[in-house]
Amino acid sequence: MAVREEVQEKLVGFQPKLVINQPSHYCPGCQYGLLTRLLAEVIEELDIEGDIIGVSAVGCSIFTHAYLDIDFIDALHGRAPEVASGVKAAHFGKKTVFTLQGDGDLAAIGMGDLINAIARGELLTTIFLNNANYGTTGGQMAPTTIIGQKSTTTPRGRDPEVEGYPIHVAELITSLQRLVYSARCAMNTVKNVRQTKKAITKALRIQMEGLGYSFVEVLSACPSGWKLSPLDSLKWIEEKMMSEYPLGVFKDETGDAVES
Repeated sequence: MAVREEVQEKLVGFQPKLVINQPSHYCPGCQYGLLTRLLAEVIEELDIEGDIIGVSAVGCSIFTHAYLDIDFIDALHGRAPEVASGVKAAHFGKKTVFTLQGDGDLAAIGMGDLINAIARGELLTTIFLNNANYGTTGGQMAPTTIIGQKSTTTPRGRDPEVEGYPIHVAELITSLQRLVYSARCAMNTVKNVRQTKKAITKALRIQMEGLGYSFVEVLSACPSGWKLSPLDSLKWIEEKMMSEYPLGVFKDETGDAVES
């Protein structure tokens, strides 16, 4: 008994029961796995395992259903908000529904879908992973690729005179009236991981309380796409991405109704 108590005292982590324990499809250093764990923790803490449905679209997010033991639906490229709208309506608004989308999916083909879902006043939550490239298909330039960033389609670095400027989604959508919450987080440090979890918790609670659309953007490492080591990818988020995409809350109309 004494040995067991000693081990228990030293225990600093656990595996959420909603995480499916199997070999990962994700590349070494990819943070989709970490985001999946955060989702599992939040869902368990909110006690909504049987009342939440995820919608993933084409991209690295489409693997999430293999690792998270909740109901999931895969959508066509960019169409996750429409599918989520249908799922929400089919359950008469009684389920918490979220979309999990990457930058190639949401900020390119799916931008109009996101904007119109918010404009319609849907009670949904979008979790947007921004790794500044098309991770699934080989590292091509995405709408979020930063100026000077090299990709397979911008080998000399993104030139704004040729490829245009990166899109800042979390700020862009704040003008939409039915958007209640928009935040940008990162997962490059323990502190930022904790803040990401708080933002996702708040976003889901906003939906559960019927307040409006909630949106969380997460800066996420893609070592294979960036051609960097996992550790260097974390540094790149801090030194490059966070200067282009500052962290913070860009809109919060909940007041004191929903705590962070």
